[in-house]
Amino acid sequence: VMGLLKMDFLGLRTLTVIDKALDFIRAEDPAWRDRSATDIPLDDPAVYEMLSRGETVGVFQLESSGMQEVLRKLKPTKFEDITAVNALYRPGPLGSGMVDDFIERKHGRRRIEYDHPMLAPILEETYGVILYQEQVMRIASEMAGFSMGQADTLRKAMGKKKVEVMGEMAKLFVDGAVQRGVERGTAQRIFDLMAYFAGYGFNKSHSASYAVLSVRTAWLKAHHPAAFLAATLTSEMNSTDRV
Repeated sequence: VMGLLKMDFLGLRTLTVIDKALDFIRAEDPAWRDRSATDIPLDDPAVYEMLSRGETVGVFQLESSGMQEVLRKLKPTKFEDITAVNALYRPGPLGSGMVDDFIERKHGRRRIEYDHPMLAPILEETYGVILYQEQVMRIASEMAGFSMGQADTLRKAMGKKKVEVMGEMAKLFVDGAVQRGVERGTAQRIFDLMAYFAGYGFNKSHSASYAVLSVRTAWLKAHHPAAFLAATLTSEMNSTDRV
């Protein structure tokens, strides 16, 4: 270990689109003269109504036909739903039926159950589904007393299916949970559930960062469609298909 920090910088066309659209808006609306992208709200009902209709062409990460279908079924109502859908729309969750399960739970057509009360505050925002790597780490920390370093080791082992490490971690998890009053069979069942979902687990901080751009571009499209589409067309002017 060299003690160096590695950072990935993505050159996203979307950032230019947002900037250009806001330039157009500022030229027309004095109220926006001193505002920036951070002033765009993430809880505007009109945005989620538009996304629920699948009207997402030009909206960051949400414009594919498959994603439009998921959004029409999910009918997102809050920022956390967009964070979740960014994590769900991948081959693993789509193929496993996890996406349909998430949608059914959101709409109350499938019962949300927790194997232990400790799981409720951790999994409430994802309707009882273990969706994020951070949730796996938090369960290990709060239920079994893992340090965050141990929880991260568990996350890596589960994601890469390192059987030997997972065997060691399973014993640590169950013993730690029992010490905190969790019944041994319940602790083992929860560990097995974590191990199953960890194969599909996504990094929440990554998904939430993308969701911010998704909602900001959706807000521009919902409230300033001319400015947004002009900026989008400008950014794509060299691609005939996209135009």
